[in-house]
This record gives sequence, C-alpha cells and structure tokens, in this order.
Amino acid sequence: MFMLRNVGKYFLGDTSKESVIEIEKGQLYLVRPLSPKGYSELIFKDAAARIRKTGQEYQYQLVVQRAYEEGEEELLNDEEGEDREIAALGERDEKIFLLDESLHFRCEIREGGEKILAWRDLSGDTGDLYEFVCDNSINDTQVQQFESIAVNCQYERRYRKSYQSATVGELSEFVFDNEESIPNASPVQSPVVSPTMPPVASSSALRNSANSSLKREKQPTNRKNLDPSIKEEAPTVAPEVSAHPEAISILAEETAELHLFDFQSGSFIIQDSAVTATVSEVGTWKYYLKLQSKERDWLGQEIVADLNPVFNFEYLSFIFNAYTPDHQAYSWLLRFKDTGTISSFQEGLMQALWEQLNEIKWNKSKESDRDYVLEAFQDLTMEEAPQEEEEEEEYEEKASDDGKRSEHYDSDEEEDDVVTRDSDGNVNSEIAVGYKHDRSFVVRGSKIGVFKHLPNNTLEFSTNISKVEKLDGKIFSPKKVMLHQEDNNMILQDGADPSTLYKMDLNYGKIVDEWKVHDDITVNNFVPESKFSQTTGEQTFLGMSSNALYRVDPRLAGNKLVDAQLKQYVSKNDFSAAATTEKGYIAVASTKGDIRMFDRLGINAKTHIPALGDPIIGLDVSADGRWVLATCRTYLLLIDTMQKDGKNEGKLGFEKSFGKDSKPQPRRLGLTPAHVAQFQHETGIPLSFTTARFNTGVESTETSIITATGPFIVTWNLKKAIQNIKNPYSIKRYEEVVKADNFKFGSDKNVIVALPNEVNMVAKHEFKKPTRESIATAGRVGGSFGGGRRSSGRIGTRESGRYKLGKEDIVDSPY
Repeated sequence: MFMLRNVGKYFLGDTSKESVIEIEKGQLYLVRPLSPKGYSELIFKDAAARIRKTGQEYQYQLVVQRAYEEGEEELLNDEEGEDREIAALGERDEKIFLLDESLHFRCEIREGGEKILAWRDLSGDTGDLYEFVCDNSINDTQVQQFESIAVNCQYERRYRKSYQSATVGELSEFVFDNEESIPNASPVQSPVVSPTMPPVASSSALRNSANSSLKREKQPTNRKNLDPSIKEEAPTVAPEVSAHPEAISILAEETAELHLFDFQSGSFIIQDSAVTATVSEVGTWKYYLKLQSKERDWLGQEIVADLNPVFNFEYLSFIFNAYTPDHQAYSWLLRFKDTGTISSFQEGLMQALWEQLNEIKWNKSKESDRDYVLEAFQDLTMEEAPQEEEEEEEYEEKASDDGKRSEHYDSDEEEDDVVTRDSDGNVNSEIAVGYKHDRSFVVRGSKIGVFKHLPNNTLEFSTNISKVEKLDGKIFSPKKVMLHQEDNNMILQDGADPSTLYKMDLNYGKIVDEWKVHDDITVNNFVPESKFSQTTGEQTFLGMSSNALYRVDPRLAGNKLVDAQLKQYVSKNDFSAAATTEKGYIAVASTKGDIRMFDRLGINAKTHIPALGDPIIGLDVSADGRWVLATCRTYLLLIDTMQKDGKNEGKLGFEKSFGKDSKPQPRRLGLTPAHVAQFQHETGIPLSFTTARFNTGVESTETSIITATGPFIVTWNLKKAIQNIKNPYSIKRYEEVVKADNFKFGSDKNVIVALPNEVNMVAKHEFKKPTRESIATAGRVGGSFGGGRRSSGRIGTRESGRYKLGKEDIVDSPY
C-alpha cells in the first residue's frame, strides 16, 4: 500500500492549487542519453503525476509526487551516517514544472503496452528528459486524456484565455509529434540517439476535450495489428435516425456545433460544425428534438425527463442524452454561437419538457415559476474542486444489548453453509439504520436480518427475525419500516392494508400491537415526529395520505389519527414523501414535483416550492432545516430554505413565507449526461436514483449526500455542491443492483449497502471519481443472511472480499 507524503500542505491551505487530472501510479526517471554523467537515474520509484492549477490565472504546473510504501518514510527519517544524505533527499518528494510549451511535453504508447510521459529537462544538458513510466494498471485512455489536458493548459498559458475558444490549428501548436522517439528510461545498454532513428510508436492520438474537439493528423500505432489478441474498441458512432414525426408548432430553432461523446476516449468529438436544432410540438403533450444539417439527419428524440438536459452558459453548451429504440444511451453536446442563441433554445426546450411533464401550457404558469425551472436546469457547477485530505474518524466500540429472544428469532443450526438466495425468490429490499444501538435491519421478504456495526467499521450478521407475522398469525412482507422509541421497536406496514400499522418489539422479534390509523384515510408514508425523535421514547409520529398530513398517536383508543392535527386538502395533491427537522418542521413532496414546508401540523404551508415536473420519490431535510433534499428519478434537487432578503431575511421557509417574487434558488444535482451514457453503456440499466439522504447525527453537521442507481452508489460532497463546484460526486460500482443504502448514524465515513443478496458497510474513501475505469469496474459486498444463522465476532470466512457464514459462526447473544 502506498501513500502520498504531505499531501495536505499542498492542497488544504491553498485552494488555488487544484488538481485537474492525475495518473496515480508510475516511476519517474531522469534520462541523459548524451551525457557523461550516466544514462538514467531513477528519481521516484513510486509516484503520481498530476496537472494542477496555480494561484495565477491560465498558469498550470506539471507535478510528480513521490509515494511512500507504509513504513518507508519512518525508515528514511531513521537513517544515519552515510545514508543521512540519501534520507535528506527523500524530503524532496515533489518535482514541479511550469507547464509551458518549452517542455515539449508528449506521450508515447509502445508496442508492448508501455506508456510514457516525457518532457525536456530545461536545466539539464541537450537531450536530457524527464520520463514518467506509467504503471501497468494505467490504461491508454488515461494517458491520452492527460496529454489532451496538457495541450489545453499550454494553450491557455500562451494565449491567456480559455482553450474552449481555440481552433484546431492553435491547439496543434502544442502537439510535438515530430520529436525524436522517447528513449528507454532504463535500457540494458544506452542507445545511440540519432535524427534518423525511427520512433517505436508515434505519440498517442490526442483525445478531444468537450468543446475543443481537436483531431490530430497523426494517429497512434494500431496495437491490434501488432498483437492480434488485443481487441480495441471502435470510436462511438452516431446511431441511425428514424423518420421524424410531423411538427404541429416550432418552439425553438437554432444553429449549433454538434459533438458526440466517445465511450472509448471519454471525451466529446465534433460531428458537424453546423446543425439546425429544432424543438417542436408533435402531439398532445408530446414534443420532439430534431438535429439536422445539409448533409444528413443526426438525431430525432422525444423530449422526456431521461433527456437529462444540462445548460452551461459559460461555454455556451447544452449536453443531453438520447436513446435508441433498444434503449442504448448516447450523450450529445450542442455548442451555440452566443448567449442569446442558447437562451432562446433553452427556453424552447424547457417549455417542451415542462409541458410534457405537467400537461399544462408554459405561458399559464407564473413568471417566477418559469424562472425557477430555467435556473434549476442550468449547470451552475463551473469551478474545479480543490483536493482535500480525508479525515480519519475514531470509532468507539459499543457493547451488545442483552434481551430476551422468542421463537421468532430463528435458531436453525444446520451444518451446511448459509445460502445467500432464498428459494422463494425474495431479496433484500429495505434498510433501517439504528440510531441508538449500532444495528442495521434489512428487510428480505417476510424476514428481517439484524446486522451489528463493529468498531472496525464492518458489519457482523447478528440474527434473523425468521418471520414477520400479524397478531392473527398471518405472515406478510413489510412494505415500509421505521425504527421507533430508541430502536426498541419497529413500525411496519403491510402493502395490502394501507390503513393499518404494526408495532414489532425488537427485544422479542415479534409484532406486539396493531394500529388502525383511520377508516377513510390511508397511510401512504410515515416519518419520525422530528429528526432525532427515534433516539428518545417519543411515541407519536407523522403520517400522510395522498392529500392529507396528520399525527399518529398509538396511545389513543380506537383509531390512532389525531383529528385536531390533520391537514387535509380537497384537491388531489399526490403526496409522496415527507421529512422533519430537529425542531419538528415538516417538508412534504408530491408526485407532481412540488414541495410544501410547514412549521407545524394543521395549518397551511408557509412555503410552496413549484414543481419542475418530475415526481419526487424521496425527501430529506438537514437537521437545522436549512437544506431540503428531494429525489427525482434522474436527478436530485437541493434547495436552500434560508431567505436572503426582504422582511423575512434570515428566516427559513419553514418559519416565514418567501416573498411573492422570491423563490429559493434550486441546485439540481445530477450525473453529467456523459456519465449517464457511460453508466448505461456499461450496464444496460437506465438511470433511477434511490431516495437520497444526508448523513445525520445528533450534534453533527451534514456534509455528504448518498444515493444509488443500478449497481452504482453515488455520494455528493455537500459543501462542494453548495459552492457550485464542478462534478462534486464520487461513485462505487457493484456487480448487482443496489437495493438500499444509507449512512451509518452519526458519521459520513461509512455507508450501509444492501444488494439483492448481500449487505455490507463500505468506507467512503473507497468511492472514486467517475472515470471509464471506475464506471466499468465492479466491487464486491460482504455479509449475507438467510437460513437463520448468526455470526460471531467475525463473519465466517472471507473469499475475495465476500463473506460466507459457516456452522461455527453461531452466537447465543440476542439483540
């Protein structure tokens, strides 16, 4: 295991030094082909290469930083005598070069797959080079992207402006293909370098960035011809276009430059310098996007939420996803000539999307609501993120709670190993993370698995509630569950009976009470009385139907709904989710996409946030009520409820209404369309988020957001999302679809994850930035439950990161 030394001093104290791209592993050599000093010197045995910003605009540094094997740094510090000088050299663990064209920076991919970055040693003799030899784990695409970004940075240094405005010719000035081939860093014997020596391979093709779309004349050597066993992916080609429907009316029509995302290189490549982008109405609440040029039809796409539109006014670009009839996803980019053109196109496209989702004409909505929608779909994330050192968190071991066990806790102790799949086809469906006793409860059909959180930040399968049955003995599979009263009880709902809730005593593992909420009002959802009421003995909680919000008090005789604290609407609002703050303020969302904010039950909402149109499937609120987090199928919505001006300045939207012409600014958190296309390209699974949640804990501050889609868990850095930092999310991929996920209570460092047949606690540092490699590489989950076995302090045997429970993994200590 290797670690970079003193990373914090370079990044934490100076936000100007932001890493743009990094190659995580390799070796740094100083090569002197013509020098009597010696042919080659190994500078860093293990190192990382990166390009980073400086404190000056349009200036970048090429940085190679040494990585230390565990214990090596301490050994260097302990060196004495003759080796002390070597130890002192170890302090110089970073080589920094101003990224200028004088370096003649270039890369080379050789026949055997060796990948080299090289640049001139400007302080050395003629022909001296620094060479970074990439580790075998680094793929061609990473090297090509590194070279591409280096070209962009050199352009910006010379011309003092963004590379986005560069022409092909201008960028080509920083491509040094006509250089002599890069000499071997550490050959058996020193080669003789001459102008006539043929190159081993040409510099790898420079991949195009999202808006420059540069294509170099020289292409890389075809490795497939050199080694028939190597299969290379072909560049992404635009799919064929079906016949377009006839337009009833035109909402927008503008000319733009067209780019297509290439899955192989991970970049957008220009397809056409001028296409006509047309947004039209083609039927009742049906709208259509068509891209055509004089030469060909490029695209025809129905305008729906899966378009995943993102507008970036800084770069005059619009990025979106389009889908073939067999559900393959492609990511496209349109680049417009000026702000007026993109603004006109944006309004036409958003009008079409909004009308399709809401089935209401755009001009019938309030102007403030229209502005709210347009702002939500603008890409506000324009700054690059500073690298931050992860803080280590201390964990305190908590003793197990003793209690009584009934026959509902399975005591099966057969010899064979636990099976991870049930014969009835049931899979894990929900997680309830404990607030008081470091336990997580996983619903699987009519069973509930209990997992203990261990001090080493892993899970241990503790026990299995073998059957969930009502007081009359009827077994059912819980549709919703919620821990209650200091995690001693659990409230459950049977989907077949929406008016009744059930109380399970977790000390006994059985249902002990049955609550009829109301004869005519159903329970579509239920949430705690306040954010942390589950840590107390509070008995009441909140319930909601499709058009009513109310309090449930189990102590009442007969029906448990508190009539005096019922807010019922005449119109059908289709309430879908709710959440509460530490003070008990309430946020309620609907399938229409709007959100209501209350300071207490039984009154009208203090604030009504308009709908973007997509149904809201989940809701969370920060403990202080400052942030509301809504989950839609293809994006999240982060809303600041603090009022910034007017008579209610400083008040939350829960406490006082926003002004007539004032709405909180929405932050639409989504994956980039390119990542969405890459996700679907790799898995074939459409984007569909699970309910997103903040990390939470008494006396702790929300810092992260967690959700999942398909086999990917996605976490956002809340601070970066609020500050509009570019792409502030990381991912972790699994082999199977993630069924449920949530943070461990009191921390954002660990996430509880349930796959269909396995459960695990994963450390947040295992999440990676979305790259082609991290999107394509699946990880494994650990513990499982089934067959009723209980594990001891360990979880059976571990095979390739996966746990199997065996006959020795049985304990008698109940939860």
